[in-house]
Amino acid sequence: MQPMLSMRSVSKSFGHVQALIDVDLDIAAGEVLGLLGDNGAGKSTLIKILSGVYYPDEGEFSRSGDPAAIENPADARELGIATVYQDLELVDTRPVAHNIYLGREPRKWGVFLNRRKMEIEAAELLKRLNIELPSVKVNVDLLSGGQRQAVAISRALAQGGDILLLDEPTAALGVEQTEQVHRLVKSMKQEGKAIVLITHDLSEVLDVADRVVVLRQGRLYADSRSSDTNLNEVVGWITGAAPPRLSKAEALT
Repeated sequence: MQPMLSMRSVSKSFGHVQALIDVDLDIAAGEVLGLLGDNGAGKSTLIKILSGVYYPDEGEFSRSGDPAAIENPADARELGIATVYQDLELVDTRPVAHNIYLGREPRKWGVFLNRRKMEIEAAELLKRLNIELPSVKVNVDLLSGGQRQAVAISRALAQGGDILLLDEPTAALGVEQTEQVHRLVKSMKQEGKAIVLITHDLSEVLDVADRVVVLRQGRLYADSRSSDTNLNEVVGWITGAAPPRLSKAEALT
């Protein structure tokens, strides 16, 4: 299967600190990829490169087999890459529909806000993703943590994202809210989206992700199907106690 997004030999340094070293990564449609690693392993740098915040010192990208460039956030958006950061970047005093279409609100005659169209399209998107909210007209500051996360993810999809980078999406959420986010991730997977899940919750990643990728000291240390590993081995990859395992080709077949 052709990967939706590929990166080859990507490296990035900050002064004398080598954050990423010759990293190869494939991300497939309809796949949840769990990105793991200790603090300083390179996860944040990798995500910021994919989202166009950082420009790599070396490396190449391709989108569905075609060469691609990610030099800035606009390039990332053009390639369908959307990042949902841990702080969500929602406007608490605005309704759900406004947050989903923030900066892209539909207009009448190019001038006046088409509130009805925005609310209808927002409701249709939430229904398609099986997201239950009180209303698209309610302000997001009245929503639970899981519901707020769902709004942020819905905004990424509404902006055309089909490669979603989710940064700690269940951090500080309760059990029920975490399960709500997991259902949403699985729903997006069924729609054929490619999802990169960055998390410190190892049990979560083994339960939700199809593949586990571990970065260690800036290098790709392990790339394995979740079904082919276990919690102890993943911990060993993160700490370096277990030998590396690289099986990118197997993960995409």
